[in-house]
Amino acid sequence: MRLLEKMCFVVLASGLALGQATAPNSGSAGSGSVADELKALREAISEQQKQISQQQQQIQTLQQQLVDKTSGTPHVADAALHTAPMPVAATVVQETEKKESPLSFRIGGTDFTPGGFVDFENVFRTTNSGSNIATGFGSIPYSNTVQGHLTEFRSTGQYSRYNLKISGKYGANNVLGYIEGDFNGNDAANVFVTANGHTNRLRLYWLDLKRGKWEFLGGSTWGLETPNRVGLSPMPSDLALTIGEDANVHVGIPYTRAAEFRAVYHFSDKFQWGVALQNPEQFVGAGEVIFPFAFNAALGPQFDAANQTSTPNVFPDIITKLAADNDVNGKHYHFELGGMLTSAKITNVPIGGTQFDHHSKVGASFFGAANASLSKNFRVLANANWGSGNGRYMIGLGPQAVVFPIQTGPATFNIDISMVHAGAAHVGAEATAKNSLFGFYYGGFYFQRNAFADVTSPLVVKPTIGFGGINSPNSANRAIQEASFEWTQTFWKNPQYGAVLLVTQASYLTRAPWFVALGAPKNAHLVMGFASVRYVLP
Repeated sequence: MRLLEKMCFVVLASGLALGQATAPNSGSAGSGSVADELKALREAISEQQKQISQQQQQIQTLQQQLVDKTSGTPHVADAALHTAPMPVAATVVQETEKKESPLSFRIGGTDFTPGGFVDFENVFRTTNSGSNIATGFGSIPYSNTVQGHLTEFRSTGQYSRYNLKISGKYGANNVLGYIEGDFNGNDAANVFVTANGHTNRLRLYWLDLKRGKWEFLGGSTWGLETPNRVGLSPMPSDLALTIGEDANVHVGIPYTRAAEFRAVYHFSDKFQWGVALQNPEQFVGAGEVIFPFAFNAALGPQFDAANQTSTPNVFPDIITKLAADNDVNGKHYHFELGGMLTSAKITNVPIGGTQFDHHSKVGASFFGAANASLSKNFRVLANANWGSGNGRYMIGLGPQAVVFPIQTGPATFNIDISMVHAGAAHVGAEATAKNSLFGFYYGGFYFQRNAFADVTSPLVVKPTIGFGGINSPNSANRAIQEASFEWTQTFWKNPQYGAVLLVTQASYLTRAPWFVALGAPKNAHLVMGFASVRYVLP
């Protein structure tokens, strides 16, 4: 109000001054000449212009004072016409901020961005692996079985996916939450008969907090051992996975989606170091490992043979990774190097003893990955992993450990743990051409033999136990390999309405067991193709 009164006073004062400047002259009669009148008029006009200029300067000064007073914390009036501070997230700020997606909305100071896609997927395989949209790489049937002479075809929408990203800045903290799910859960045995009621499945659910150079993440996420395309980001789009349709990713890429706490230090935008504590699991695979005869009943519940969730893990798997990124002439380069520690522990009463005995082992593995943009439309990528106790991270296709017997006397025995060595390698190339994206990939897993004679067996000829020995099951794989060609075509895309894609994949797989019975095939082979029509939310 005081500011408004000042502006009115300036206007009135200028009007009075103008009236005085233009009033008729009441002097002597000789002053009424035309020349004198014109001179007086010019002087009045000049004075008026000076006053107008001064008034404009005063008005600009008052306007600037008004802007300065109203540019602070916004206020709203209550019922008693008192003023109170307005919430930090003012409406003006909300309207001027650029939305990440037309579906984004804001509640308070937090942005919510839904996403995902609707998928109509079709898959054909030349042998009946019993898989759905996630290929069971370790169970490709052999040609001397009925399933090896049957093909399989399936159409489904269960790979359709939804996600929600929640982000906000609270003081010095940048917070990002992410949840993702699909319908590829544990289906009922009769799911494809009539209703096709596929089970909802949680894929990812984590919260990430950045403050200064530190970043902390907790929740269910892609493990830190999963290769990245950029930095140590947990976002699915920043991982070095293929562009294909197989829900089991690709042979040669180690990964988990598991509960993890992660701390990352950003030395700079180009160099990061992370350490993670991840959910462990004493894993031996389904029918891949044979335990010592005298201890089999006690050891069964202590390892996960892909059939239980109550294994007695010792401590979290510890994973660390360094990542470096650089951009040169518009080309992006990414390198990473890391390692992992895992453990296994068992308890037993020795044969001939009366007290419980405890045994534990620690396994270590090392991994690295890189990708580089060789041109604007072409990039290459690779990753490798080798160590002991890391078989579970090879898409669960190999065991973590075995248990071997120890003869302590003529009729007394004990046992101990031995880690299984495993390795992974994967190379690929990706190219873009207009609305097309092409991928060429080759990858493999290798699991080292760890077998020995079962001295606890009552048989005269002691059988071979452990992993990959003589007469071991053909599920004890030595190597699994996959080569694939993948093509994604964008038919239509609009930033306001989304995109329609054709996603295809053609793969050739082979697996070789450690032991092949006389007359049995040495390898199992499979050719498969995926074709999906996908609508992606904007």
